[in-house]
Amino acid sequence: MKTADPELMRAINRFTVLDTIRRHGPISRVEISERSQLSTTTVSAITASLLDDGLILTRHEGDIRNAAARGRPRVMLVLNPDAARVVGAKIAAHQMNFVVTDFCGEVISHLSLPIRVNRQPVGVISDLIEDGVRRCVVDAGLSLDDIDTVCIGFPGVIEHRTGLVRSSPILSEPDVDFAREMSQRLNVATIVESDSHAITLGHHWFGKGRDLDDMVLVSLEQTLGLGVLNGGQLFRGAGGLSHNLGDLMMGCGLAETIRLSALAGEQAILGEQSQQGRFAEAVRLGRGMAHAQTLIAAEDNGLTAAATRAGEAIGIAVANIVTLFGPPRVVIVGSSLLLGHVFLTTLSEAYRRAIPPSIREIAELVFDNSPDEMWAQGAAVVALCELYESPWGTTGPAPAPQH
Repeated sequence: MKTADPELMRAINRFTVLDTIRRHGPISRVEISERSQLSTTTVSAITASLLDDGLILTRHEGDIRNAAARGRPRVMLVLNPDAARVVGAKIAAHQMNFVVTDFCGEVISHLSLPIRVNRQPVGVISDLIEDGVRRCVVDAGLSLDDIDTVCIGFPGVIEHRTGLVRSSPILSEPDVDFAREMSQRLNVATIVESDSHAITLGHHWFGKGRDLDDMVLVSLEQTLGLGVLNGGQLFRGAGGLSHNLGDLMMGCGLAETIRLSALAGEQAILGEQSQQGRFAEAVRLGRGMAHAQTLIAAEDNGLTAAATRAGEAIGIAVANIVTLFGPPRVVIVGSSLLLGHVFLTTLSEAYRRAIPPSIREIAELVFDNSPDEMWAQGAAVVALCELYESPWGTTGPAPAPQH
């Protein structure tokens, strides 16, 4: 796209104004201009359009109760929380989480369903997700007619623009057009996004990256994911492609290649003993890492070695990412954090050894046990970002992907 395209520039400026109001409201037009570096004329035109469309509201601030006070109260702007309703979902191997949020991203209702979905036929998974969306919407006191957009977060490699799930440990087949499937079922525009991208935006809006426009997030779940935020926007590959960190090469030789997932993926850590007895039952219920932590605390040498190996590999991978992007903060989330002290200490030490001395103090490492609700809320944020970018005054919310 050409940056000189007037329609594109209007969309960018509208997003900038809405996001500035979201982050700093109540805020005056003058302050929006200062923070966004847009002209006061541009800000006035955009905010007038947003007011007409009902996306923002005015608040009068000042000493209006004191008749002796001079001057008129300032007109401040805030988002209208009732301007839109969206659904966000996190789909994991053993659990589905759904939220309905308002236009500000605040959760109205939350639904958690402990259902084993991995490797089920696509039709069965679609049925379960459809039921979960509908239940969560009803719990919010709404109907699907009240929902503007749905975003479903999947582990794996996702094409954001097309809604194509190229690969996912949950699905039994590759290249599934899941956005189209769910849009037709729900009759609501549906986005499919990688769960690591969703939780990255969740942390940018509400979590450990709220104060930053540039950050990196590493997710250590059933798959190893990466989210890169640059200038407040997600960095995506061609076609909106997500990044599967587990595919990162860690070494190769004449006989084999070694990828990060083979050293630090969930299956690589849990090993063969996870297929037996109580351990197998814990894995089946999605509690494999928590059970592994218990065994590590009981000095299980095999699992301790696996957690140590995984920590070293992740530490090196994070150091490589920081070397490439130089972010001020790296947020590390996911079930592997449950492995505890051995894993976290080894990861931190490996990172310090691998990071170049010249940028050793650049990035802060932050570990966060993000609840499942926040992953789903992050998916809702993906949907809201689409709405923020859409030209409401002419075409309404973001359309469904074209096929």
